[in-house]
Amino acid sequence: MMRASIVAPDVKLVLNLDGVIQEAVLSDVFAGEDPDNWIGQPWLDTVRQADAIHLKRMLEDARAEGVSAFRQVVQRLPSGAEVPIEYTTVRLGKKNSLLAVGKNLRAVTELQNRLVEAQQAMERDYWKLREVETRFRLLFNSSTEAVLLLDAADLRVLELNPSAAQALGLAAPKLKAGGHGSFVETLLPDDREPFRKMLRQVRERGKAPGMLLRLGSNREIWAARASLMASTLNEIFLVQLSQSAAPFSGSEGGKTIPVEDLLERGPDGFVVIDDQGAILRANRTFLDMVQVGSETALLGEPLGRWLGRPGADLTVLLANVLRLGSVRLFSTTLHGELGLEIEVEISAAGAAAADSTYIGVFLRDVGRRLSAEGPGRGVGQLLESLTKQIGKTTLRKLVDDTVEFMERHYIEAALGLTGGNRTAAAELLGLSRQSLYVKLNRYGLDGDEKSESR
Repeated sequence: MMRASIVAPDVKLVLNLDGVIQEAVLSDVFAGEDPDNWIGQPWLDTVRQADAIHLKRMLEDARAEGVSAFRQVVQRLPSGAEVPIEYTTVRLGKKNSLLAVGKNLRAVTELQNRLVEAQQAMERDYWKLREVETRFRLLFNSSTEAVLLLDAADLRVLELNPSAAQALGLAAPKLKAGGHGSFVETLLPDDREPFRKMLRQVRERGKAPGMLLRLGSNREIWAARASLMASTLNEIFLVQLSQSAAPFSGSEGGKTIPVEDLLERGPDGFVVIDDQGAILRANRTFLDMVQVGSETALLGEPLGRWLGRPGADLTVLLANVLRLGSVRLFSTTLHGELGLEIEVEISAAGAAAADSTYIGVFLRDVGRRLSAEGPGRGVGQLLESLTKQIGKTTLRKLVDDTVEFMERHYIEAALGLTGGNRTAAAELLGLSRQSLYVKLNRYGLDGDEKSESR
């Protein structure tokens, strides 16, 4: 039953031996068409002129052999619409008549057209992909920045450009052949876990602060950044290496100056941070101040993590360095991992590289100096003058005067640290801007309106 429904004709025509239509029946596919309009017309007149020759041969074959081969023609329906029909013609026994049956090929034609269009679209996409791949290969190989593609599953090197091969001190084919295993195996032992940590942050958060790696036979310092890319087969890490952040080197008269060694041995803490505050380099003194065992444990972490006012101190420091170029004698407290607290003065300066800004920060321990100096002279004079007022005024009045003096003192100090920037000063003091403006007006410190524009 199913097969019969599949091969059921859409057009049935009874013809005389001359090919004139005697009867016509159309299936539901052609609902709305009136086949009676064909009766009495030559069959050849109901198709395109170019297809009439095919019908003529079919009639000749049916008359001579009883059946004709299948042929495709464009049938003109009674309404004037044209559709592709595949016909065969047979002679009806001893009768002087022929039967032509046809199948509608419109659906097949549409599928064929869609197939052709899909093939053409695939071919266009293929050539576009080839063009993109060619451009990628040219950029990848000609880039002066070292670039590696790592398999996210095992960190095996999938691709590396000539600059990356030079940075690693290895031949590209040798590394790609797997002779050195994963890329992590080419790193120093102390750099391996921090590098894996950076990649984990990239996978979990979409981005992570860069870090410094010592690569090649000379263990030169390279700044590494990573990003995650999707692939049809697996995920890939794109690792970019740049020497622009190599922090400590110098020469004089043809001699190499051991700048890094001098900074490493310096009595003051020293760190290099990026314009977001992430640590890129730290000397031994700073590690002791924050009670951390190795430099790699700090890389990528924000400097503000160890400063006295989390968030506020680093924000003020970065804002002023980026605006003024340098900051001197910025006072704060440094908190160690094991509970140590140190009063420090910070001096910092920024330098722009090819694609980033790097900031060198010196931190000096001033705790001993402050304890030796004792209370400030202004505070001592205040206490002395207030002591003389005992018996002359109430305790409440003495306390209010002391609070006003200290508020004014700290507001002036905050404005001094921020270069007069009221927004930064309010953040440093933990006040809203409106509260700070009220206090500035109360103490007569709002006369310098230019600070508002900074």
